Amino acid sequence: MNNHVYLVDDDEAVRNALSLLLETVGLNVRSFASPETFLMHAADLLPGCLILDIRMPAISGLKLQEKLNDQGVTWPTVIISGHGDIEACRRAFRNGAIDFLSKPIDEQDLIDAIQKGHAELETRQQVTAERAEAVALLRHLSAREQEVLEMIAKGLTTKQIAEALTLSPRTVESHRAAIAAKAGTSSAAELTRYWLDAQAD
Repeated sequence: MNNHVYLVDDDEAVRNALSLLLETVGLNVRSFASPETFLMHAADLLPGCLILDIRMPAISGLKLQEKLNDQGVTWPTVIISGHGDIEACRRAFRNGAIDFLSKPIDEQDLIDAIQKGHAELETRQQVTAERAEAVALLRHLSAREQEVLEMIAKGLTTKQIAEALTLSPRTVESHRAAIAAKAGTSSAAELTRYWLDAQAD
């Protein structure tokens, strides 16, 4: 289970209090005093949940969120604010924030938001892994096997595939068996998932 949390807040007291709280529930917390410091280290960090203060000098939490999005870093983000700014809240959610919490932070609300973020991150990583697996499978298929797999994914029967490719049904069955051996499954539903995952990559 992912347990990395990155806290960016220019208020040292807030950083210390939230870090202590989150460490007591088993989270691996790294805190940063400014967005600039975080950006210097971002490339070396493992994926995790971000907690960003909305109002900081030079670069706000929202601006940092936008910069990270531009760099393709779309980690689950919790925005914290000492001001009930509805427009800022809307902007944060438009940028992909999973929660917007007002100071003083309710401890359970923050923990719940981080757990939600980690669950979302795990789902994304699972999807990425499945796509990579599907792409790797396709690389191991011959051009003809890829054609057959595509038609399986479109719901065609062996007979229909044979007619479409002007092959004998026995030859199509031979290709299906080779695909199943490489994929580790003969399930049409699983083979369809592989094809669709590979196309989404």
